[in-house]
Formats: sequence, structure tokens, C-alpha cells
Amino acid sequence: MRYPAWKYVLIIVVLIISTLYALPSLYPDEPAVQISGAKAGTQIDQSMVQKAEQILKTANITSHDNSFANNAALLRLNSSEDQLKAQDVLRRDLGDNYVVALNLAPTTPEWLQKIGAKPMKLGLDLRGGVHFLLEVDMNKAIAQRMETSVSDIRRQFRDNNIKFNSLSLNNNAIVLQFANNADRDTAMDFLRRNGNEYTQQAVATATGASLRLSYTDARRQEIESYAVNQNLTTLRNRINELGVAEALVQTQGSNRIVVELPGVQDTAEAKRVLGRTANLEFRLVADQNDQYIDPYTGKYNGQPLPPGTELFAYESLDSGRQLLLNRNRILTGERVQNASSGFSQDTGGAEVNITLDSAGGKLMADATRNAVGKRMAVLFIENKQRVSYVTDPATGAQTEVRTPFTESVIINAATVQAVLGSQFRITGLDSPQEAAELALMLRAGALAAPMYFVEERVVGPSLGQENIDKGILSTEVGFILVAIWMIVFFRLFGLIANFALVFNLAMILTVMSWIGASLTLPGIAGIVITIGMAVDANVLICERIREEIKWGASPKQAIVAGYDRAYNTIFDSNLTTFLVAFILFAIGTGPIKGFAVTLMIGIVCSMFTAITVTRAIVQLIYGKRRNLKKLSI
Repeated sequence: MRYPAWKYVLIIVVLIISTLYALPSLYPDEPAVQISGAKAGTQIDQSMVQKAEQILKTANITSHDNSFANNAALLRLNSSEDQLKAQDVLRRDLGDNYVVALNLAPTTPEWLQKIGAKPMKLGLDLRGGVHFLLEVDMNKAIAQRMETSVSDIRRQFRDNNIKFNSLSLNNNAIVLQFANNADRDTAMDFLRRNGNEYTQQAVATATGASLRLSYTDARRQEIESYAVNQNLTTLRNRINELGVAEALVQTQGSNRIVVELPGVQDTAEAKRVLGRTANLEFRLVADQNDQYIDPYTGKYNGQPLPPGTELFAYESLDSGRQLLLNRNRILTGERVQNASSGFSQDTGGAEVNITLDSAGGKLMADATRNAVGKRMAVLFIENKQRVSYVTDPATGAQTEVRTPFTESVIINAATVQAVLGSQFRITGLDSPQEAAELALMLRAGALAAPMYFVEERVVGPSLGQENIDKGILSTEVGFILVAIWMIVFFRLFGLIANFALVFNLAMILTVMSWIGASLTLPGIAGIVITIGMAVDANVLICERIREEIKWGASPKQAIVAGYDRAYNTIFDSNLTTFLVAFILFAIGTGPIKGFAVTLMIGIVCSMFTAITVTRAIVQLIYGKRRNLKKLSI
């Protein structure tokens, strides 16, 4: 009845790791507010922390252990209610130059943080927050792409001398009128040779010939998929402004996106950020720029601006740098199909590789043909709302007022090295980080298609805490009842199974922390079920050992036979349950996924603890006894 030494080593290592990485879950995050600059150039230092502390003190809100790091100030509060009050007060007093966001501050001891141990994430139903379900307008996505196609076809036909009388849009289809069938056939042949993304329908008319073009099913699916994925990326980037920790943004079905923002209670602010519009423009720097902008400070000298030009500031407003741009734009961000950051093969410096659609490439080539050696700027235009507070002189009550405004800032200006087309590079960037940010803005500056809020749900922080308390209580009650039952029916073997059960819970917490899975109410249900399944495996083993003893086997033989012969049954039952959980994970969404994840993790962990761990302990207790007559089972 010897047990391999390497298995003992494995169990000890897993036990130590599980204990260490499960410990942070005993130190839950505490509510906090994070203050960061609304613009990239805004600096946050200790003086901002002191200013924020004074604002909170005036409002009778207590904060503690405040700090600043990564150009952001973090103020810890005593409760979720204080957190919401602090956010309102700081937003009002600090103004639009700073972003005050809800966040969570870790309380994990520093020595645990150094080894990468983090508390398990909590889902929306446990922490509280807002849940949105947005639907992408696919018809609008198709219509927008159709408008682009109309421009492309008109330009292509003109460049290739293909004659047509008229071109128009009608019910998401392009209708072309020709003088005769020969011209129509020429157009049809050209379109087939150049992309073949349309379904062509030729129609004879009394005055000539007509051609109706609609997207193929494959092309429609491609456009719809792009719209959803682009909006998904844009939403994730916009959520960064809210500063929400562990936000969830994922697709649901073919045209819907789920957004969950734990800790956020201001639904109006969340909807404003998620639904805002933004765009990009490419413009040439005006020839008169050096006459109006100081070359050393980059600041406007105050002279009246020449006609056809506009003055814009760089995104880092604190630098004070400005540029004089031509009023006429080359193209907008809608023409950008892709943008990625990288490094120049010539200089090794950071760069951004941009791909435009065909119409955008033609516009860019036309604009830069006579602009080699000049600078071209990328302008980021965003519609925002300015928040102000009006005090009622009679009651002293403050009312929030939101005023819409448009903000336009330059995010990059580089020299045109050659005539540009559909693909070109922006170089001269200061760092890889700047290149990555510029590529991100180019890719996600605007939504690819409109979205509508079809569902909105708010979970308050008090309800989230209530769910946590009930979830913990259900787990504790389930564990205690199972533990008592095991000890009563299986004595020492039941006690060993209970230890394995605790080990199992620690492993589940560790694995979920490692993979970044969020614990939800259905997830707690999955853990409770796992407890039952883990015990079920030990029940099978214990009953099998009892049967072996009844059939005349010695205690040691009964232990070996009990584990060996129960293994197949345990493995088969756990495998079938795991497959069901995997299917739930693959096709389910939201709470169903949370349940499936914890169940799958629990099954794998229970297989290890119920079989390997308990057998090792039994071997330690009974393995070296020579005259073993009886088992405590």
C-alpha cells in the first residue's frame, strides 16, 4: 500500500499555492474614487490628493490611506454611500479638467500583492452597478456602407470611362440607369471583375437599361460583423473614461452588446459616455502657420487669422501648442478601415500604419499630390457635455446643468513624405505609447453604426452586499451540513473528506483569481453544487471500501480496491457533468456562463482533492500499520 512520494510533493505544493492565492479573497476591495486628468497632459501629484481631501472634509466625508500613482489620485472611502457622495462633490468642485471615477482599492497585504495574489473579482449582482443591453442598427450599418459604395462606383466608372445616365440609392440597393444594354453589360462585367460583392439584377426599360445592385449575403454578413466588432472596441475604449474596474463588454447574439459596469450607479453618465459621438479629420497645416504660430513656444501670436483657416490646440492642452489648419478637410475617420502601430524599418522609430477605403485613398492621393513636404494633422472631434451647477438662491439647492459642446483637438501632425494613397504611415511620433494611442483613436474614434439601449438595469450597492451575505451564508450552511453528515456516517474517512472539501474551495478561489473569472450569484450556486459533487465522490469511495470489507478483504486491500474500483464511476459522472457545463459556457451568456465556469473549475478541483488528496491522507494514517484490523469508516 505504498503511495508515490511525488504525489505527496505535488499535493503540498498545490496546497501552499492554493492557500496563498486564496488568502486575498479574505481582504475584499474597498470603495474608492479615482481622480485623473481629462487630457493626457494633465499631471496629478500630492497636491491634488491634498486638495481632494480638503473638499471631502468640507463635505463631511471621511477618506483614508489616500495616494497617487500612475498619474492618478486614489481616495479610499468607508462605504459605497460615501463613495457616491464623494464622486458628486469632487466632480462639482474640480470641474471638467478632471475625471472623477468610481473605483475599488485593494486591501490585500503588500507581501501578497508582490507575488501576484489578487482577490477574486465579483460580478455585477454581488458588487452592484449598471447593466445595459445595446442593439446595433444593422440596417443603418448597411445603409452607411451603401452610401460609400455609391461614391466608389461613381468614381470608378468615371475613371474607367464607363457610361451611365444616373446612379441612386433605393431601399438599400444601388440603381443605375444606362442608355442601352451595351453600356449596362460593360458596367456589369467591370463590377464582376472588381470585387464581385454585389448581386446584379438587370432590368430592361422603355428608355434604356437599368441595373440594380444589392450586397451579397456574404458581404452583408461581413459589414454587420464589422459594425458589431468595431462598436465593441469603441465601447471598451469609452468605458476607460468612466474608470470602471473590471467592466464587462461582450457580444450577445449577432447584433447586441452587453455592457456591465460594476460599482457605477450614475446611469445617465454611463449612457452619455457610451453613446457619445466622435470623429476624426485629416487636414493640411496651413501655409501661413509659421506667420501666426511662434516656432519656439508653439503658441498663437494673436493676429487676425487668414481666410480659410482655423486654429486648433494639441490634445495635451497644458503644453499650449497650437497649429493653424486649412478649413477644408481631406477626409474623415469614416474612411479609415484599419490602423496599427509599429516601428519604422528605416529609422526604428514608432509609426502608425493606416489603411483607407478606396474612396478615402483617392481623396488622400488628390490632396497630397501637391503637398509633399508639408505637414498633415489628425484632428479628433468629439461632442461632449459640460456639467455645471446652478444654486437656487432661495433654497440653496444645487441643480446639475449639462450644456452640449464640441471639442476639437490635434492628436498628431506629421510631414507628408510622398503622395499618399489607401495605405500610408504616420511617423515622427515620440514613443510607441503615442503610436498605440493614435492607432486606437483612428480605429475607434466613432461608432461604426448607431446603437440603441434596449435594456437597462441597476443593482444598488446595498443589494449587492445583501447578495454576497446570502451567498456566503448558503455556502456555509451547505458546507456545515455536508461536513456533519460525513463525520456521522463515515467517521475518520468523513473527516478526511471534509479537509479535502476545504482544500477544494481554496483551489477554486485560486483558479478563478488566476484566470480573472468573476464570481456571481449563479457562480456561488455552482460552488455549492461542486461541494455536493466532491462529497459524492468520497461517498462512493467510502461505500466501496465498506463493501470490500464485507466481502472479506483486509482493511488495506479494501482501501486500495475501494479507490481503484470507484475511480471509473467517479470519472465518468464528473466527465458527463463537465461536458454539460462546457456546453452551457459555449452557448450561454451572462449568469449562465458564470455558473458554468465555476462548475467546470469545481469539477476539475474536486477530482484532484476527492481522489488524490484523500488517498494520500489515508495512506499517511493507515499505510504503515502492520496489524491493521479495523478502519474508522
